This record gives sequence, structure tokens and C-alpha cells, in this order.
Amino acid sequence: MTHVTIIGTGNMGTAIAGVVTAGGNTVDLLGHAEINQPAAGQIVVLAVPYPAVTEVIAAQRDSLARKVVVDITNPLDFDTFDSLVVPPDGSAAAEIAAALPQSQVVKAFNTTFAATLNGRKVGSQPTTVLMAGDDADAKTLLGGVVEAGGLRAVDVGPLRRARELEAIGFLQIGLAAAEKVPWDGGFAVVS
Repeated sequence: MTHVTIIGTGNMGTAIAGVVTAGGNTVDLLGHAEINQPAAGQIVVLAVPYPAVTEVIAAQRDSLARKVVVDITNPLDFDTFDSLVVPPDGSAAAEIAAALPQSQVVKAFNTTFAATLNGRKVGSQPTTVLMAGDDADAKTLLGGVVEAGGLRAVDVGPLRRARELEAIGFLQIGLAAAEKVPWDGGFAVVS
């Protein structure tokens, strides 16, 4: 059994918690009031908006060492929703990895919506969680939790692939905000 701590109690945090518990794993949810409570899980999911990541890392830095840290953020310009705020050759995940050199950072869940996590489907296809990271064991551990919870996990490669995942997340959010796809829709990987 894997113990997961999710920092963030919004739609995505609670949806990911549902996936974790559906697979028989344990989960702690930490909201803003518990930001200074050490994250106890083997896996720690940062289910907060990108602008809140700096505060979370400052509060949790010591407890995140030697843990799998999952970045679900999409670093959007929240004023305009028309661009990413990280350099074109970078990613939010790369920034988090640089800030947490003793952690194994994995980019995941940013190309899914809460509704597709809750429903376990995108259209008629199983919800797919795309993962990028440099530590194979970290991705295997997270992938096991995802698949035990009834979803599909696909390893897309090293952490440098996070920038492509963030671009996909940005595109998907833009399409949903423009009502071109529903918030319970999105991309599915068919193999």
C-alpha cells in the first residue's frame, strides 16, 4: 500500500484522492490551513495553482526531501489565459525540480480534468495520466497508484517532456474555456 499526501483540496486534489483510495492506497489531504503540516506520504501531489507552488515549497521543503513530488500545475497566465508563464524551453516541473534537488519530481495529472478523473473516462476511453520524470522508480510507483485506481498511466519520458505536457494542458484548458470541448472531455491516448 502506498501512502499519498495531496496538498490542495480543490477539485483536482479531491479527484486525485478518489483515484488513490479507489486503488486501496491511503491519502492525506492538506489544505491551506495545514500548509505547515509535514507531508507524510511517499508520494506528495502538489494540487495547487502554479502561483501557489513557491509558498508550498517554502513551507514543505524539508518534508519533501527523498519523496516523489508530483507536479500537476499548468503554468498559465491567469490574467489572460492566453499563454504560459515559463520560458519556452522550460517548465513548471523543471522549476520545481530545481527547487527540490533531493526529491524525485514527476509531472502528471495536468492533462486531465477532475471530471475525467472522477468518471475514469474520456469519452469512451479510459482516462490516461501522462507522466514525465527522470526517476524510473518514481514513475513506476506513481503509475502503480494510478492504475490501481482504475486509470491508465503512460510514461512519456524524462522530465524535459514536461514542457510538452504543459502545452497540452494549456491547449485543453483553452479549448474547454472556449466551450469547444466539455470540462468532462479532453484527450485520450488509444493504444
